[in-house]
Amino acid sequence: MILDPVQKRRVRITSSRAAGSIAGATALLLALTACTGGGTATSNSTPVSGGTLTYASGDAEPTCLDPHVGGNYPQALLSTQYIEELVGLQDGKPTPSLATKWTTSDDGKTLTFTLRDDVTFTDGTPFDAAAVVANIEHVQDPATASSTGYLALQSIAKATATDDTTVTLSLSRPDSALLESFSQPWVGMESPKALQRAQAVNCESPVGTGPFRITDWKHGDRVTLTKNTDYWGSTKPRLSGITWRFLPDSTSRYAALQSGQVDVIDNAQPDQLKAASAKGTIRDLDAPRPGASNRLELNSGHGVFRDEAVRKAFIAGAEIDPGIQSLFLGTAKRSYSLLSSVEPFGYSDESLFRYSPSTAKQLLDDAGWKVGADGIRTKDGQQLTVTFPVSTNQSVPAERSLFQQIQASEAAVGIKVQLEELDLSSWYAALAKNQYDVVSAPYTKVGADVLRILYDSASITPAPSGYFANLAQLDDPQVDALLQRAAQTSDSSTRGDLYEQAQQRILESRTVLPLYDQQNHFLYRSSVHGIQTTAVSTPWFGTAWIDR
Repeated sequence: MILDPVQKRRVRITSSRAAGSIAGATALLLALTACTGGGTATSNSTPVSGGTLTYASGDAEPTCLDPHVGGNYPQALLSTQYIEELVGLQDGKPTPSLATKWTTSDDGKTLTFTLRDDVTFTDGTPFDAAAVVANIEHVQDPATASSTGYLALQSIAKATATDDTTVTLSLSRPDSALLESFSQPWVGMESPKALQRAQAVNCESPVGTGPFRITDWKHGDRVTLTKNTDYWGSTKPRLSGITWRFLPDSTSRYAALQSGQVDVIDNAQPDQLKAASAKGTIRDLDAPRPGASNRLELNSGHGVFRDEAVRKAFIAGAEIDPGIQSLFLGTAKRSYSLLSSVEPFGYSDESLFRYSPSTAKQLLDDAGWKVGADGIRTKDGQQLTVTFPVSTNQSVPAERSLFQQIQASEAAVGIKVQLEELDLSSWYAALAKNQYDVVSAPYTKVGADVLRILYDSASITPAPSGYFANLAQLDDPQVDALLQRAAQTSDSSTRGDLYEQAQQRILESRTVLPLYDQQNHFLYRSSVHGIQTTAVSTPWFGTAWIDR
């Protein structure tokens, strides 16, 4: 059986995971389980309709349910249930979704989409070329305050509805990553009629084409989704609805899963993952996010990290491996790359990140930093102190404990690390005000073009949302040139070479300290079947069902 476009759109299988032909819904579920490490699936369960799935999230509750606004991962988790994209990904390659095909001009500066003609938004508005144009313009409008979507669509100079099912994009430059970008929920398609509402209203109930629609949002508690009975896919949603709860406490969240009060949880802790592996009633969906690895960015734009010697000393003084081993219990593997392990163009260099306190001390000695009475170094009356804001919504307890261990190892070489635990909005505010020296800032984007967003000097300038992605504040014309050439090159081998050169130079700048893949585990009860994952590794419940 050949997968219909909606099924093909939802499966992300990369070269680092198991791949192969997928035939039929049962084989799809088995392949997903194999490639994500999710344990043994119930392959002979017969799909049933009805029932409400309860999802408990430990991520920050979005302030807006429209992923065009801002554009973070908590929004993606929720919005992929009701908003869909022009293209999907399979084996790392774009596949049809709301767009059935596309062509690129010889000079790479015109991209033309042909759209499905049988899709409507859940408010009854037709999905057509005018809707696509409205969405692109909405993302690009500074008043929308988009960051992730805005940065992904920067190359589009103009979008034109050539006819009802044809959209022509005129680009300011060739953009080899644009099709990948259109697989992401932050540029997903929303009803143009709904987008005409005030932003505050649309944030409460954005309207998409997906298998579910929003019917209620009780702030601080839950979002209620109900089945889209007119869904266009050949496989109609089996669930009657989804109750999306916000449970920030990890212990309470896991207890609710164990007791059956909820069916799926995210942000599972390492001890819970280990415990789940021994239980037949709970399974693990391990879905590493695409884009960047989890890493520390050292702010080279101000403060002590303007000095490369201090950056080198900080990296040499950071003891990381024992913490990963003891705190993550084998659920995370050390990375020495800027990119996620699922990105085929990733480059790794372990030699740059070896723990060596003696090297750190010598570097600081040579740079004129003297050890004070309290063990912290000073120079010209200034103490060697770095500020490290931490988002309690994005960093799980194990990660925060790792940061504390890094703090201790830095103190041993004379660097004082001030950890500041903040909620997500306060954390964003600290970054926007440039009130940080070190930060762990996860960034999810399909493909190696994430490097351009994170390390091109243009990304030091904030997006309309106020967020700037180049948190290392790396300003290197050679890196800019390499990343811009890669973005404009369609040949895969040439792109790979350019991305490798750029990564080598970024890593050698010592503005980044890689840690591990962004952890993205979902635990679910064995009564839940048919979960699929999206291009950005969020779970999708459009084909899921529950045995009660």
